[in-house]
Amino acid sequence: MRRCKGTVRLAATLLIVAAASAGQAQGQADTTGVNTIREVFEKLHRCWRPPSAASVNPMDITVIVSFNRTGEILGRPRITYESAQASDVDRLAYRVAVMEALQRCTPMPFTETMAGAAAGRPFAVQFRNTKHQPERRAWLSPKTL
Repeated sequence: MRRCKGTVRLAATLLIVAAASAGQAQGQADTTGVNTIREVFEKLHRCWRPPSAASVNPMDITVIVSFNRTGEILGRPRITYESAQASDVDRLAYRVAVMEALQRCTPMPFTETMAGAAAGRPFAVQFRNTKHQPERRAWLSPKTL
């Protein structure tokens, strides 16, 4: 009889621990919202899918976007930079890719603190798809005499 009570207690303890762990895991899932500015940019970059290199030339594009407290886009996102060498077809494809990324990422899951800090603030998000060569300057080149 004693052995049976010990087994029941052990099983009850294991169930309580499992339930508490599940509750903590569920609580952690709720706190995985975006809590820093860095996380905003990381999330937006994870959502971005550049157009295929087979259909358009690689280019860089920058968009300014603002969010409200609930993480939805506030106003209209504005393209502020596109690579100079890009054709009209390239620009259109990249604009569509940026807007699709914003749609995939919104509403942005802000934490309560970040929601207050980010609401209405503009974020300039750069999407780079070209390989940048370091700028060569004459004074950095080795001299050969």
